[in-house]
Amino acid sequence: MDAVRVALLREVLAGTEWPRATRRFAGTLRSSVLPHGGGLLLVGTAAYEPWHLAAHLVDEAAWSGMPELTPTLVRHRVRPGDPAHLSVGLGRIEAARRGETLLVVAPDEPGGGLLERVHDARRAGATVLALDAGGGERHELNTLAHDALSLPENPDLDLDTVQHLVSAAAGENALPAAAPRGRRGFRDRLSRLADHLTEPPPARW
Repeated sequence: MDAVRVALLREVLAGTEWPRATRRFAGTLRSSVLPHGGGLLLVGTAAYEPWHLAAHLVDEAAWSGMPELTPTLVRHRVRPGDPAHLSVGLGRIEAARRGETLLVVAPDEPGGGLLERVHDARRAGATVLALDAGGGERHELNTLAHDALSLPENPDLDLDTVQHLVSAAAGENALPAAAPRGRRGFRDRLSRLADHLTEPPPARW
C-alpha cells in the first residue's frame, strides 16, 4: 500500500482508536528490532500466512532506511524447491534467542503446536508480539505476548487492514494521531477503500 492510500485510510478511521493503536503497536515493533540490529521473525497460523505484511515490511525497511524491519517469514509448511526466503520452517522459532523479535499474526486459532513454540521463544529471551482477531485460544497467545493488538468481535475493519496500518507506521517516526472526527459515513468511506487493500503481494512473495 502506498503512502497516499495509507493517508486516506487513516482519514477514514479518524475518530476511532485505530490510527493511535496501530502507531503504538508499530512503535513497539520498531523499538524491539532496532536496538538489536533486526532479527524479526514473522509467522502466521497453519491456515494463514502473512504474505502481505511480510512484503510491506520489506518495502518499509527499504524506504525508511531501517533494514532491521525486514522480516524472516516463518512457514508451517516448506516444500522442496521453495526459494530460500520461503524455506524457513517452524524450527526457526525454536531457535529464537534474546535480541530477536517474533511477530505472530493470528486471524484464526494459532494451535497448540505454535503456542508451544512461541512460549519456548519467549522463555529463551525473544520479544513476542501478536496481531490477532480476538477471542478463543488467542487469549493465550496474548498472554504469551509482550505486546498485542487485537480486533474486537465484528470489527469495523479487518486484520488485513490493520496489518497495512502497522507496517506503514513501523517505518515512521512516532507521530500524533489524527484529530478525532465524527463517524458519519464511516462504513461507506471504508468500503470505497476496500479494493485497494486486497491487492496481491509483490511477485517476490
